[in-house]
Amino acid sequence: MYEQRIRRPELMSKVMTAAQAARLIKNGMTVGMSGFTRAGDAKAMPLALVERSRNEALALTLLTGASLGNDSDGMMANAGVVARRMPFQADAALRRKINTGEVMFIDQHLSETAEQLRSGDLKEIDVAVVEAVAITADGGIIPSMSVGNTATFAQQARQVIVEINLSTPLALEGFHDIYLPVARPHRGAIPLLTPWQRMGWTSIPVHPDRIAAIIITDSPDSPSNALPPDEETDAIARHVIRFLEGEVQAGRMGPELRPLQAGIGTIANAVLHGLIDSPFRNMTMYSEVLQDSAIELLDSGQLSMASASSITLSAAMHEKFIRNLESYRERIVLRPQEISNHPEVVRRLGLIALNTALEFDIYGNVNSTHVGGTHMMNGIGGSGDFARNAQLSIFVSKSVAKGGAISSVVPMVPHVDHTEHDVDVLVSEWGLADLRGLAPRERAPLIIENCAHPDYRPQLRAYLAEALKGGGQTPHVLEQAFAWYGRYKRDGSMLVK
Repeated sequence: MYEQRIRRPELMSKVMTAAQAARLIKNGMTVGMSGFTRAGDAKAMPLALVERSRNEALALTLLTGASLGNDSDGMMANAGVVARRMPFQADAALRRKINTGEVMFIDQHLSETAEQLRSGDLKEIDVAVVEAVAITADGGIIPSMSVGNTATFAQQARQVIVEINLSTPLALEGFHDIYLPVARPHRGAIPLLTPWQRMGWTSIPVHPDRIAAIIITDSPDSPSNALPPDEETDAIARHVIRFLEGEVQAGRMGPELRPLQAGIGTIANAVLHGLIDSPFRNMTMYSEVLQDSAIELLDSGQLSMASASSITLSAAMHEKFIRNLESYRERIVLRPQEISNHPEVVRRLGLIALNTALEFDIYGNVNSTHVGGTHMMNGIGGSGDFARNAQLSIFVSKSVAKGGAISSVVPMVPHVDHTEHDVDVLVSEWGLADLRGLAPRERAPLIIENCAHPDYRPQLRAYLAEALKGGGQTPHVLEQAFAWYGRYKRDGSMLVK
């Protein structure tokens, strides 16, 4: 069954079990694994490494594109297989290990990992583990539902382990555009002028001699865990759509808008879903992940094409997508994440970036990673790549969490991922604050009145009034700035009782 997927005959001798292939990985090695937001991740090797760790010490530095699926991150973390992890994760068990200091986590902009590997700023990859649809006659690896950092891992690694996943259809061949920049300082501009343009190969070029093992699997990607839209996310979507309608009316963009980017997760997915009922037509996407909403927009005809690094879908949408692959072939391009997230390209294309905040403060600084300022949630991902360089940088959040016990609008965020300088628009279910061209003293009342939950507005107004007495370009009462977090820890709510 797998013979047609290994098109270079001499590589048939490299087929082996995952347990056998796992022997290539030694304690202390740096391993690059395919996988980006639960899509295209290696399925067999994490399990084989966990099994090996029962009988011997095995602590690895693990690099991926983004988060892995199938609970792989958590299993490897609990088994002690992962000593160091980058650049992104989304697993509860691994998160606990990170926050107790048992796993060293390097949170990183997703555009930077491949660049740092190429420049020698990170240790070279010893072994790359790559999920593939097939291997071509010249040894090229055809990725599955994501590209991520896989191309860089495979080209740099001393040895490559390929997982041929029989659950991935051969029809995925041709969806990928593998383009890798040359090393600095002799690099030219990335020749990408439109989201639909193709520049590279349809497979990852790898010399066949470096393919050390081939594993045959038959396991689908983990389905997306994004929740369906609710009343609050629908309200956020309406605010965003009205704002974009205003941009069109003002002549700053046409009815096709600018290319869209949307971060992973429930809120961003729900906002894109809301565009189905919008007046915009012939839209394009230049993003890092395509979720259910992107496929729905393609099906509705409002989205003409989508470029990304990964496709992460619910079980039902995944089945529909696979059934209708040919209808998406000319409308979807999957690229390496250093290209999908590249600052030069993002700025040139003039994107509309839509990302999710854990919380933001009254001046527009955004925390997207650290709960309470100290405990890692998932990571910054690609949001910073887009926020700094997009034509419009929009951050969305529900106004409260934990049933209203936590306000998502605070006097000062205790951890800053995106400074006020990179944030154009903030949105909650209550309204939208357009911060462009506003000084800090002008931003604060707009954010409080438009985005904060009504229960928290009096406290925020009082804080701002007190802060203004002390003066300053960005007024604060520093001894009170983080008091809300202490109150929550002590009383179980940020609200003053």
